[in-house]
Amino acid sequence: MISVELRERARTINHTLAARSEMIVTAESCTGGLISAALTDVPGSSEAVFGGFVAYHNRAKIEMIGVPAELIEKHGAVSEPVVRAMAEGALKTAGVAIAIAVTGVAGPGGGTEDKPVGLVHFGCATKAGTSVHERRFGDLGRQGIREATVGVALDIVLECLGVQSP
Repeated sequence: MISVELRERARTINHTLAARSEMIVTAESCTGGLISAALTDVPGSSEAVFGGFVAYHNRAKIEMIGVPAELIEKHGAVSEPVVRAMAEGALKTAGVAIAIAVTGVAGPGGGTEDKPVGLVHFGCATKAGTSVHERRFGDLGRQGIREATVGVALDIVLECLGVQSP
């Protein structure tokens, strides 16, 4: 279930993109499609949402959106270089105006000292360039981390679009 707050952010994104005759694509790992779900929860979203890639497995990142295997080998799937490549690969593959990508450690296991549970990397790509962000949510529990990630991702998209969050 998408919260009212997330739905309003998604509505603002969709209306902004539709008014500009532009579309968004997602490239999601740790959220498993929740960002796309939030965006498509808004009626009329087909005017703004191209679709999404749930690139959960490393091979999916490589084969679906063109993340170089060497980046994953060198930096790990949860890293700034990989999220940048995910965003840029999704943007190129879809041929749309904006892409948002996320990769992180949602837990409860899988964390390390360097990459603890709650670490999430975000990438937002447009034709003008790519911005990357990192958040350390802490161990909010798997669902808490995934939901917090969706909220931050939508805020980053709004920022990339130059629009105030509702």
